[in-house]
Amino acid sequence: MSLFLKKINNDYKKIYSYITLTPTEYSPLLSTLTGCHLYFKCEHQQRTGSFKFRGAINKLLTLNEKKRQQGIITASTGNHGHAMALAGKLTSTNVIVYVPINASAIKLDAIRSYACQIVTVKGNALQAKTIARRQANQDDKYFVSPYNDYDIIAGQGSIGIEIIQQCPKLDAIFVAVGGGGMISGIGTVIKTFSPKTQLIGCWPKNAASMYHCIQNQRIIAIDEDKTISDGTAGNIEPDTITFPLCQTLIDRYLLVSEYEIKEAMRILAETEHWMIEGAAGVAFAAFLRVANEYQNKRVAIVLCGRNITLDSYIQAINRPNINNTYE
Repeated sequence: MSLFLKKINNDYKKIYSYITLTPTEYSPLLSTLTGCHLYFKCEHQQRTGSFKFRGAINKLLTLNEKKRQQGIITASTGNHGHAMALAGKLTSTNVIVYVPINASAIKLDAIRSYACQIVTVKGNALQAKTIARRQANQDDKYFVSPYNDYDIIAGQGSIGIEIIQQCPKLDAIFVAVGGGGMISGIGTVIKTFSPKTQLIGCWPKNAASMYHCIQNQRIIAIDEDKTISDGTAGNIEPDTITFPLCQTLIDRYLLVSEYEIKEAMRILAETEHWMIEGAAGVAFAAFLRVANEYQNKRVAIVLCGRNITLDSYIQAINRPNINNTYE
């Protein structure tokens, strides 16, 4: 067992009383329709509405009392900031969140609900992280990256522990990828306890930074188009530790269109009556594209979050208009 896997196991025990033990739900209807044995890891039912709370609470519990009293600075497109805000409240840590100017309004409202300070940056997600890190250094505060941090990744790795316990002997797991923290944590666990399970990274075509970095075998900046999967959008940091992890752990790479993401969101609403955000739709959309290759196989899809405005959600699942936005 690797040292990092031991850390994931130990940290899981530390955060267990704080997080929600989300179910891995079997879908009889979608299993019948797709010809697969289909399971959903329901992280959209996690506290703050996304998997991000696992890493956030793990990070703040790992910091010593002095650093928590000094306060921390982080950067986020929304879900990580929301998770850090709640984790800050639970651990009496002052949290300042830097966000890009196009961050989701509902996610910003959620952050403010914990009386957490928000600083808006006139730029993209990577620029928000860069400015936040610089400010943390100036103010002698600890900077917490949304993914470029072993404590954050270890917290997300607890998802893998639960999947192994709840649904062993899977043939494949589909995971949406942004900065790579979630898939790195899950993959570290899965590749140890279920090495034959295929780990599939999923991206929106419009914003697939980590994918293009892996293809180029180095971290590069790319131009991204608008996507409903705002939770996975944004270029990755130049020194990110998730890059080599993703290179090693991911077995297959799938990119999906905005149409496919929205259609996946609609299908889940119709069949499971779940309202999910675009990033969760990415993983399900990727599965639907290749479902014929996994006939009679046991497949899990990580539904990473549910934080989306009602107007955006209705527009996304409205079939007549499904081609009109984010092409």
